[in-house]
Amino acid sequence: MAYKSDIEIAREAKKRPIQEIGENIGIGSDDLLPFGHDKGKVSQSFINSVQDRPDGKLILVTAINPTPAGEGKTTTTVGLGDGLNHIGKKAMICIREASLGPNFGMKGGAAGGGYAQVVPMEDMNLHFTGDFHAITSAHSLLSAMIDNHIYWGNALEIDTRRVTWRRVVDMNDRALRQITASLGGVANGFPREAGFDITVASEVMAILCLARNLDDLQKRLGDMIVAYRRDRSPVYCRDIKADGAMTVLLKDAMQPNLVQTLENNPAFVHGGPFANIAHGCNSVIATTTALKLADFVVTEAGFGADLCAEKFLNIKCRKAGLSPAAVVCVATIRAMKMNGGVAKADLGAENVDAVKNGCPNLGRHIENLKSFGVPVVVAINHFVTDTDAEVQAVKDYVAEQGAEAILSRHWELGSEGSADLARKVAEVAEAGQADFAPIYPDNMPLAEKIQTICKQIYRADGAVMDKKILDQLKLWEDQGYGALPVCMAKTQYSFSTDPTQRGAPTGFDVPVREVRLSAGAGFVVAVCGEIMTMPGLPRVPSAENIHLNTDGQIEGLF
Repeated sequence: MAYKSDIEIAREAKKRPIQEIGENIGIGSDDLLPFGHDKGKVSQSFINSVQDRPDGKLILVTAINPTPAGEGKTTTTVGLGDGLNHIGKKAMICIREASLGPNFGMKGGAAGGGYAQVVPMEDMNLHFTGDFHAITSAHSLLSAMIDNHIYWGNALEIDTRRVTWRRVVDMNDRALRQITASLGGVANGFPREAGFDITVASEVMAILCLARNLDDLQKRLGDMIVAYRRDRSPVYCRDIKADGAMTVLLKDAMQPNLVQTLENNPAFVHGGPFANIAHGCNSVIATTTALKLADFVVTEAGFGADLCAEKFLNIKCRKAGLSPAAVVCVATIRAMKMNGGVAKADLGAENVDAVKNGCPNLGRHIENLKSFGVPVVVAINHFVTDTDAEVQAVKDYVAEQGAEAILSRHWELGSEGSADLARKVAEVAEAGQADFAPIYPDNMPLAEKIQTICKQIYRADGAVMDKKILDQLKLWEDQGYGALPVCMAKTQYSFSTDPTQRGAPTGFDVPVREVRLSAGAGFVVAVCGEIMTMPGLPRVPSAENIHLNTDGQIEGLF
């Protein structure tokens, strides 16, 4: 049987006007700023007007550690949302926007796949409504104003060796990781070492996704530390007087984007911090608004549960007062086999033993998620090469872990294929089994928070931090930042910092290379192993295959 590509399916979508999608969830045309016919932004006045309504039930979709075999977390998020509507529940989904870097690199887009997609897929994976450009511009304005302040006399006495604010661009470009700025003589300023991160790693992105409104946004922007003086005292964004203008640039980007699934169900797509180098969740304002508009809100967080779910539960839920009713952990038979030692080229052949050998990765994620006090349902994202014996092996293993695995065929069949998963998730969520709590308290020392995550979530022997890092953490505690949660920057491919260690490794340490204070976002970043905040392109980037066909349509994007 020949299957259509994701982009072919998306082009055949029978989309409804975005005003109609909005009206179905109570958003009138006056409160929806349209971007064309099929996407729009929700006004802050509407968001304010629904705050007294009761919340629906929040469902988090996470996954095992990602593999080249594919897991389909976004696809499952969309499929589950459609499935809940299919069985008569009022549901919305909330996902992140796509970064241009991975789209032209190797990861691909972020709109789902098969018959479980959000549309317009091409727009979502490219410029969409311009949010990422606004974030890049606001970040760049602050960069320019810092160097401009130094150029015109440096009244704040910034130590040019200790400017911590890096530049950003929404593209994978390894050549920009470390640069020398302001060369060329007196007219260009004072030469100094600098560098670029990808836009999704910007603290501005994290702030946009954690801020509740424009006032909160400007306060958080002002709280960002951009440099230090010679006496090590911090210089804030508000000292540079950039926070007001940055807020102006981000005014429209703060408004959640409303789009629709292939089955015309509502979806908020807003924000896009990476989960391996940031907190990896869509915006708080989108999630909290959706909870006022639907009985069920299905959201995802990026990469495996050791990164995405941990940060969603320890950072986003803590900051926004959210409490999930259930967690769905996505796995595929193919990924289980790859975790069990099978090469990608051999994944099509039945291998029940390899499936069983790979299941401990899934088992560890289930145990971790339960430690937060939330019930877990496993979604087996179906591939056509899966055999009954392989599926049963996963179901049997998950049952031994005290959970249930449901085979879901949403990629192939849309909501009809995810109906069983939707019924189980609704049953678990409505049973009120959740007793959610983060795994560490606010008042735990920062170093102990890092150790707690490394030991309890990764199952490492511990985190390795030298005296310089420990002293830095202690200084931040003395300055009043000790209650902040920790955001781990680590490879997504393994519980360890070695991306080749699949499965459920033990007997390893987590080397912490540096720590960064994101005072505006409200967390401390621990950079572990060899993780980069500016990715590079692969040997054969996806961009080589992206082009316009003779009809002016985009090819190769997915």
